[in-house]
Amino acid sequence: MDPSASSQLPPIVLAFAATDPSGGAGLQADVLTLASMGCHPLSVLTAATIQDTMGVEEIMALDAEWVADQARCVLEDMPVTAFKIGFVGSIENIAAIAEVVSDYPEIPLVLDPVLASGRGDELVTDEMISALRQLLVPQTTIITPNSIEARRLVQEEGEDDIDLAECARRLLATGCEYVLITGTHENTPQVINTLYGQDGVVRSDSWERLAGNYHGSGCTLASAIAATIANGLNISDAVKDAQEYTWQTLKAAFRPGMGQHIPDRLFWAREDEPVDEND
Repeated sequence: MDPSASSQLPPIVLAFAATDPSGGAGLQADVLTLASMGCHPLSVLTAATIQDTMGVEEIMALDAEWVADQARCVLEDMPVTAFKIGFVGSIENIAAIAEVVSDYPEIPLVLDPVLASGRGDELVTDEMISALRQLLVPQTTIITPNSIEARRLVQEEGEDDIDLAECARRLLATGCEYVLITGTHENTPQVINTLYGQDGVVRSDSWERLAGNYHGSGCTLASAIAATIANGLNISDAVKDAQEYTWQTLKAAFRPGMGQHIPDRLFWAREDEPVDEND
């Protein structure tokens, strides 16, 4: 590659995720978000799904060798600035992705631990959760679970509901650098998202709780964080800006089908332009 051309490249982010035919979540959400935030998205398919805005009907995980080969092919061709991992599809895929990213420890990794659909469809087994915790979380720069996912990732059999700060502490103890726990599912007047680091709370942000249910909000937030990191922000500022972007996509969300609303990742392109009184 011409060295002079590399300085003109947009930040390149590699997303591992499943397809979503509705365009609301998954790989389509990642690509839309990353592109909207000025990055060039690379996409590695982990699974194909049958789903719509109401829920997930079927999942077919891709062969793990294909997942690894997709990633290695583009990684050997282009300079990747950040990884974003969403739904992985199988234990074999978790192992394959973990092996790939372990060869690039200098590249920041954002992990969105997708455990269920917005409708509540179960997408993972206990064995997959264990594999995530053992193989991917320790390599993660920042993991972005909602409160339900955070508890499922660390809860031992027979334990009652765990305090979210304790969830973060346990996740950090596995080796990840930061944990952002989102509070959409908590019974609070506002949505409170808290970023934890090794020394405790890094930042806590409150957001107006919007009406409606959203398909792909978690994918959007995690991809937005990957984009802001790729654009050079530190973790705290990256999380702040990514939350702002995500909230705006939810505020502008639309309902194209019979189910959940879809975040408008291109809301800025449809904002009303100011009227020039001289025209």
